Amino acid sequence: MNGWLGFLLAMASLLIVSQKNLGLAMFLGAFILGIFMIPERLPLTVLSCLSNPSTILLAIIVGLIPLIGGILNETGQIDKLIRNMRIGKKPFLMLSPALVGLLPMPGGALLSAPIVDKAGRGIPKEKKAGINVWFRHILYLVYPISANFIISTAAARIGLYQPIPQLLIVLLFSLFLGYFFFLRKDTGKIEYEQRFSLKDLLLPLAVLLVAPFLDIMIRGFLNLPVKEIGTLIAVVTSLTLATILGKTDLRRLREITVKAKPWSFAFMIIGILVFLEVFKDSGILELLEEVPMTPETLYGIAFALGFMTGRMITPAGIVFPIYLTKFGAVSPSTFALIYFGIFLGYVLTPVHPCISLTTESLDVELKDYIRAVLPPVAVGLFVGLLALHFLS
Repeated sequence: MNGWLGFLLAMASLLIVSQKNLGLAMFLGAFILGIFMIPERLPLTVLSCLSNPSTILLAIIVGLIPLIGGILNETGQIDKLIRNMRIGKKPFLMLSPALVGLLPMPGGALLSAPIVDKAGRGIPKEKKAGINVWFRHILYLVYPISANFIISTAAARIGLYQPIPQLLIVLLFSLFLGYFFFLRKDTGKIEYEQRFSLKDLLLPLAVLLVAPFLDIMIRGFLNLPVKEIGTLIAVVTSLTLATILGKTDLRRLREITVKAKPWSFAFMIIGILVFLEVFKDSGILELLEEVPMTPETLYGIAFALGFMTGRMITPAGIVFPIYLTKFGAVSPSTFALIYFGIFLGYVLTPVHPCISLTTESLDVELKDYIRAVLPPVAVGLFVGLLALHFLS
C-alpha cells in the first residue's frame, strides 16, 4: 500500500512542479518515491547516479547541444538551411525532425526544434512542439537498426524484421494522425526570396548531421570505457563547426550562451536520470508485474510505462516478458500494437527528455504541449486498443 501511495504522490508532484521547473520536479519525485519505497537505499542510489560518469557526461552533452542550435539560429545558418531545402512546407516539417531523430544522440531534439520553429512560422508554438516530438520519433516504429527496436524484439522473442509489415501500417496511421492534428490546416508556404544555394544547404546541414554521424562512427570503431565520451567528442565537433561557420567571436558566444541557458538543460537531464534510477530501484516494477491482466490491460500498462519512464526500452523489457509468461508467443500484430502503445506514452510524457527539451527550447508551457499532443495520442490509443481486442 505504501508503495502505491508513494508512486501516486511522486507522479502528482512531478506533473505539478514540472510546470515550473522540470529538473526540480524530477528530483522531488525521486525523493518522494524513494522515501516511501527504499528509504535506507535512497542516498546511495542518488549518489551512485550523480557520480556515474555517464550522468556527468550526459549533463555536459545536453548542456552543449542548445549552444549549437543557438549559434545556428543567431548567425542565420538555420535561415539558410530553410531557404534551400525546397520540398514544400508540410513535407519539410514532417521530414526534418524525422531525419534528425533517426540518428540518435542525447538532446537531439534541440537540433531539430529551431528548424521547426523557423519553418513553422504561422503555426501555434505548442503545435510546433508537437510536430518536433511526434515526427522526430515516428520512424522509431519501423527503423530496425536502433536500440529501441532491437531490444524490444529480443524481449518479445520475435525476429528483428518480422513485425515490420505490421508496423508499416502503424507508421502510416501515425503519419495520418500527425498530419491531421498538426498540419492539416493551411500553414502557408515557405517563401523563397533568394536563389537556391547548395553551399548554404549543405553547410548548416553538415553541422546538424556531423554529431550523430560521428557519434555512430566512434561507437562502432572505438571501444571506449564510457560510450558518452564519443558523444561528447561528436557534439564538441559540431559546436566547433557551427562556431567557425557562424564566425562567432567570444563576445557573441557569451551572449548566445546566456540566452540558451545550457545550465538549465544540464540540471534537467540530471534530475531525469536520478528519477529513472530511483524508479528502477524502488520495486514499483515488481508491483506492476503482480497485477492480474488481459492483453488489453497489458496494452494499457505498456502505454502507462512509456508515460512513466519516458523510455521505450524499459516498458518493452517489462511488458513483453509478462505477455510471454501469461499468454504465450507474441505475434507480429500484437507486437506492433503494444509497441505502438509504448510509443504513444513515450511522446506524451514530460519524463521524456525530448519533450522537456523541446518545450524549453520553443518556450512552450508543458500543459499546452500536452493539450496539443493529447488528441492524436488518445485516438491512436483507442484505435490500437480496439485492434488488439479483436486480435485477442
